[in-house]
Amino acid sequence: LSGAAKQKGTFIIGTVLGDLHDIGKNLVSMMVEGNGYKVIDLGTDVSSDKFIASVKENPGAVVGLSALLTTTMINMEKITKDIKAALPETMVTIGGAPVNNDFCSKIGADHYSPDPQGVVEFLNAKLV
Repeated sequence: LSGAAKQKGTFIIGTVLGDLHDIGKNLVSMMVEGNGYKVIDLGTDVSSDKFIASVKENPGAVVGLSALLTTTMINMEKITKDIKAALPETMVTIGGAPVNNDFCSKIGADHYSPDPQGVVEFLNAKLV
């Protein structure tokens, strides 16, 4: 008998193209993983293509986009739109210092959280 708990779902996370900050992303990864989800961390400076390929390999996964720089917010918008165009049913949650609920709505993301716990609550509401 395996001691592994059944995973609740898959969460793909990465810092958007042009941004190399990963402390916030890493905190979210740890919290999400600690709450029973499989986490696929694509690292930093991640392009739309990498996110889309990962979702195709993990159907039903939720994508988390992180950005710390205001200059990479435009990439967060592009990546969200690219994911939604390629895989419209994919849910996208965003976070990072320069983003907020208004920006989330503007770019067509499904959720914004200012902290890792908010991401866990969103996943629990959507995947469990």
